[in-house]
Amino acid sequence: MGQPWMLVRAAAILLVTRQTLALSDIFEDGKSDKEILDHLLRATRYDKRLLPPVQDTVNVGVSVLLLSLASPDESSLKYEVEFLLQQQWFDPRLKYSNQSQYDFLNAIHHHNDIWLPDTYFIMHGDFKDPLIPMHFSLRIYRNGTVFYSMRRHLILSCQGHLNIFPFDDPECKFSLESISYEMKNIKYKWKDENEDVLKKSSSLATLNAYLIKNQTLECNSNNNWRGNYSCLGVTLIFTRDRAFYFTTVFIPGIILVTSSFITFWLEWNAVPARVMIGVTTMLNFFTTSNAFRSTLPVVSNLTAMNVWDGVCMCFIYASLLEFVCVNYVGRKRPLHNVVYRPGENPVIQRLPAVLSRIGIILASPLETAEQEYYSTFCESPQHRGDKKRDSTGVANEIVSCTNCGPNPCTHTANNGCAAESCLLQVRKKEPPHPIRVAKTIDVIARITFPTAFAVFLIFFFYHYSNQQPDAQK
Repeated sequence: MGQPWMLVRAAAILLVTRQTLALSDIFEDGKSDKEILDHLLRATRYDKRLLPPVQDTVNVGVSVLLLSLASPDESSLKYEVEFLLQQQWFDPRLKYSNQSQYDFLNAIHHHNDIWLPDTYFIMHGDFKDPLIPMHFSLRIYRNGTVFYSMRRHLILSCQGHLNIFPFDDPECKFSLESISYEMKNIKYKWKDENEDVLKKSSSLATLNAYLIKNQTLECNSNNNWRGNYSCLGVTLIFTRDRAFYFTTVFIPGIILVTSSFITFWLEWNAVPARVMIGVTTMLNFFTTSNAFRSTLPVVSNLTAMNVWDGVCMCFIYASLLEFVCVNYVGRKRPLHNVVYRPGENPVIQRLPAVLSRIGIILASPLETAEQEYYSTFCESPQHRGDKKRDSTGVANEIVSCTNCGPNPCTHTANNGCAAESCLLQVRKKEPPHPIRVAKTIDVIARITFPTAFAVFLIFFFYHYSNQQPDAQK
């Protein structure tokens, strides 16, 4: 009875010795990593369809390294993100002896023979084909730790706030989870648990993409489309290049609007100059605005750019209407033959002298009005009554002198009612000349238009710049 038992024991010891010698022969110095992996991954001891044989859930550590960021243009909500996705887990089936000279095995050619987590990307966008064929790396360490790096290129459709464009900060989100293994089988977690931001490459390249904030987190119920699967989320917040919009939109708009205000400092009858400035600024603003807005997505609500274009166009159009009003008022016929002297056109002022040289006597309308008033209110009542009887019977309006008060004048022209005082009074009663009214409108416009536009600029930039924190909540 003892003899067969001894034979079985000897056979078992011989088998273990042969396996040990075989392992020593496989992993001895000088063997390539391919030969070691061929031995580790042979069908009799490894099956890639099975999860790594660990006691608890397979923990997959994840880290992301940003390589490049790009956007087609400043006004786009699409961002191209190129990053290196690194995953790490433990598989005890892939342990190998320390007799090997390799710190890790390069298993890139055994990629299809090793179990890998089926990580799936949940995002708003598309994948972009890799720039080079070899876009991953796979390393197996002595203790069975597997380190898998994958280079991915995503085109993300981000969420912006076009109602405050270009003062919004687009927000891009994407998540990753296992497509077939539930949370009880695979648990994703960030490798650097103490950090909640992504790592950036030292040679990070950007093009029309200005990343101001990034965040890594575990998906909550709102971001996880399947509640029983482990999920990790990434949030990227970009900003717009404010200098770009100021140099291409806002500063040109301010220049065009203020250029339309130049007409207020021109003469009221400078029709060609004022028409040219008003029409030119309006056409240029239309051209600049339409060229920029053609690149923006169409939305139905009121946006900041709609407010900017509408208000600027109203100022330009209002300055053109002001010129039309001034020109219309200035060309009206004056009432009561009032003559406008201060600031009148030099040609008109020299016209009486020119006519007198050729033998035509031109009576000044102002002198005629002064004489009529003097004879009416500043002469004696008897003399005034005689002239009244000689007239056609039309009653003259009685205006009291300064010295006589409300009572009619009872003195002679040189007794208490000087011609100068009567002349001053008649000028006060005369209606303003249309040219004076036109020039007054221009003076008022010189103050009101620039002031109103400055108030709009302060309100516009302050209001929409301060809306950004509320939009991100």
